[in-house]
Amino acid sequence: MYVVCKDHVELAIDMFVDEFEDAPDMVDLKETEFSDWDPPVKCAHCEQAGMYLVV
Repeated sequence: MYVVCKDHVELAIDMFVDEFEDAPDMVDLKETEFSDWDPPVKCAHCEQAGMYLVV
């Protein structure tokens, strides 16, 4: 599972496919709220705001 900015979506998808050998689902964090989990504020690869959850 990766929280990433718009610039790193492709990288996160590639990493997910390499690790799990399956296509990930993508969740837009602006449109989704989680009751038991607060997503990281920043991208896993840079200092930009995390916008997507690749899972």
